Amino acid sequence: MLIRRASLASLVTASLATAVVFAVGGCDAGADTRSAAASGPSVIAPGRPGEPNRTLSAQEAAGQRGDDNSPNTADRSYATMMIEHHAQALKMTGLAPKRAESTAVKRMAERIAASQGPEIAAMKSWLRTDGGGGHDHGDTHAHTHMSMPGMATEAQLTKLKSARGKAFDALFLKLMIAHHQGAITMATDVKARGHSVRIEEMADDVIAQQTAEISRMRAMS
Repeated sequence: MLIRRASLASLVTASLATAVVFAVGGCDAGADTRSAAASGPSVIAPGRPGEPNRTLSAQEAAGQRGDDNSPNTADRSYATMMIEHHAQALKMTGLAPKRAESTAVKRMAERIAASQGPEIAAMKSWLRTDGGGGHDHGDTHAHTHMSMPGMATEAQLTKLKSARGKAFDALFLKLMIAHHQGAITMATDVKARGHSVRIEEMADDVIAQQTAEISRMRAMS
């Protein structure tokens, strides 16, 4: 009877010792995992124009990834192309005073010019400062003119210049509605792919204003 009790006590003691070993091992594994996660490879973060690059730990990079507002290629491309896009709209609106018959069309042309002129200036200023330098306006026209949605062709512009009265009004509204739709497409795209908060604000303004103007122009058509 004593022998059996001694054996049972030995088994209980051995089981407890084994449980302690597993528990300690599990804690060590968890600590190793957390340590590895916190000590991942360092990351080189590009600095702003004129500033040096920064070296961030994996943990710092993960924390900043969602708050990165530095301009990227999508932001700069949007500003550069939208300057050209707006410039064509100004050419079209500049034809309205002497060619349009409808007072409403003339007023819409004035409204578009009054908003898009300052927007061009704001985007040029952004490119010179936060955008990382100036842009080659001529090269943009040569290589991206027809890749921008909503842009009128040279043939369409020539036809618009030749039109007068109601014919001008109808063609102007048709081309400008398409032009605005293209600008909204570009603005929506940069909101999805860009980083710059300022460019996102500009894109929001384009979407809101030009959506409202499309509704007004459709009512005139």
